[in-house]
Amino acid sequence: MNQPGEKPKIKQAVALGYDPSQDDAPRIIATGRGAIADRIIEQAQVHDIPIHEDNKLADTLSRLQIGEMIPPELYEVVAEILVFVDAMDKIRAKGNILPS
Repeated sequence: MNQPGEKPKIKQAVALGYDPSQDDAPRIIATGRGAIADRIIEQAQVHDIPIHEDNKLADTLSRLQIGEMIPPELYEVVAEILVFVDAMDKIRAKGNILPS
């Protein structure tokens, strides 16, 4: 939430892709702010792709170019997100869909 006199924060979203057979690290596949961020999030929801909210990480990743691999200094935090995504995939595979 914004403090009085503080500029409202513009929503941003970053989508990562990772193919272990081709990539050494996850890559940026989409990034955007405002309406574009809304569209990225909407498409993730439509395609049942897990969403993880981390404004600081999104801000950092949004500075990278589309197709660029994440830098080594972000491996640990992105690995935590990939573990989250993997857990969500396993839950869905078992048919234990969490309520939205």
